Amino acid sequence: MKVLFVGDVVGRPGRRAVKRFLPGLIDECEIDFVVANAENAAGGFGLTPDMSDELMDYGIDCITMGNHVWGKKELIATLETNPAVLRPINYPDGVPGRGETVLPSKSGTPVGVISVCGTTFMDRLCCPFKTASAAVDRLRKQAVIILVDMHAEATSEKVALGKYLDGKVSAVIGTHTHVQTADEQILSAGTAYLTDCGMTGPVDSVLGMKSSLVMKRFLTRMPAKFEVASGPAALSAVVIDIDSAMGKASSIERITRRETEEQLISP
Repeated sequence: MKVLFVGDVVGRPGRRAVKRFLPGLIDECEIDFVVANAENAAGGFGLTPDMSDELMDYGIDCITMGNHVWGKKELIATLETNPAVLRPINYPDGVPGRGETVLPSKSGTPVGVISVCGTTFMDRLCCPFKTASAAVDRLRKQAVIILVDMHAEATSEKVALGKYLDGKVSAVIGTHTHVQTADEQILSAGTAYLTDCGMTGPVDSVLGMKSSLVMKRFLTRMPAKFEVASGPAALSAVVIDIDSAMGKASSIERITRRETEEQLISP
């Protein structure tokens, strides 16, 4: 089966890019299951229930989050009730929502998904390695195919988790840093890996935010309220081919689709 993993969706431009490109990609690449990180979908910080429904209407089967999961408090009810919207699994016990799920693909094959946050240069959550490994053991009882979103700042932590889970999951895909890396590979025991899937959001920006505001903060060291940039957006993703019987990945391919100025003018 083929899985499409979409990189961090940022603001209205990111949601627009998903709407514009995702349905065509699903048909073109014969995609069976779609995962997207959407922790930046609401103005760059968080996600609302309406936006989660919107993204799923475009063809996303499972939404993962990251360190901005609590950016919109109204999402808490969705995290509690919708098994297709995940917060990072390594928050302490008692936190609303779930960090793992099993959902059916288009063919009916069950797919396990885990959302996990790194802890290097980020919030000091529970160990991502131990919590992800424990989740894999639970999901293995229900699904052969398991996908992991590793939302982390440090490349080393992402690479280490990929190797730690090699052979135990079908794919470990990194998110958070918004720049697509070129190290896609199938690890030695059959796990697809990419350090960062990239950003689905405005191209003329600094990681999705207005460049002038980010530069001002760097230059002055003064607090600045960031805003999502405008203009053409790009969708960044990877397509992973996975053996449905064994759960091993056989290929991983980076994909980018970019809007033109003309597309912004026409409906």
